[in-house]
Amino acid sequence: MRTRLQKIQAFTLSEMIVVLLITTLVVGMAFSVLHLVQNQMKGIGENYERNTEFDLLRQSLWIDFNRYDRVYYNGKSGELRFVNEMGSQAYHFEEGFITKDIDTFRLQWETQRFLFESRESQFGEIDAIHFQTTKAFGNRTLFVYKNNSATTYMNQ
Repeated sequence: MRTRLQKIQAFTLSEMIVVLLITTLVVGMAFSVLHLVQNQMKGIGENYERNTEFDLLRQSLWIDFNRYDRVYYNGKSGELRFVNEMGSQAYHFEEGFITKDIDTFRLQWETQRFLFESRESQFGEIDAIHFQTTKAFGNRTLFVYKNNSATTYMNQ
C-alpha cells in the first residue's frame, strides 16, 4: 500500500511578512490621517471660540449702549462706565481681555478708539467705540454706537 502524503494548505513565511508589512503601512497611514483630522478639528474649535467671544462682546456692548443714557471712558484706569438713573455698568480693559462683572472676554486688539461725535476721546463721555482685532483673531472690526440724547448736550 501506498501512503499518500497530503499537503497542508498554509501560508509561507514570506507571504506572512508581506501581509504584516502592508498592514503596518495601512495602520500607520490611518493614524497619520487621524492626527491631521484632530489638528483640523482643534483649529476649527479655536476659531469658533474666538468668533463666539467676539460676538458675545459685541452683543453685550450693543445692549449696554442702548440700555444706558450716558457712557464714560477713563483711559488711565481703562474703565468704560455706562450710567442711567437706575444704575451703572462697568467694563475694564486690560491687556488681552475685557471684564464685565463676572464675564471675561479674551480678545486682543490692534486698535482701540473711543469716540465722541466722531472725535477720539481718552477721557469723558463717549458715544461710540471702534476696535480692530489682531491678525490672530481674524482682523475683525467692532463698531458700536449710540444716539446722543438732548441731556448729553445740555450737561456739557
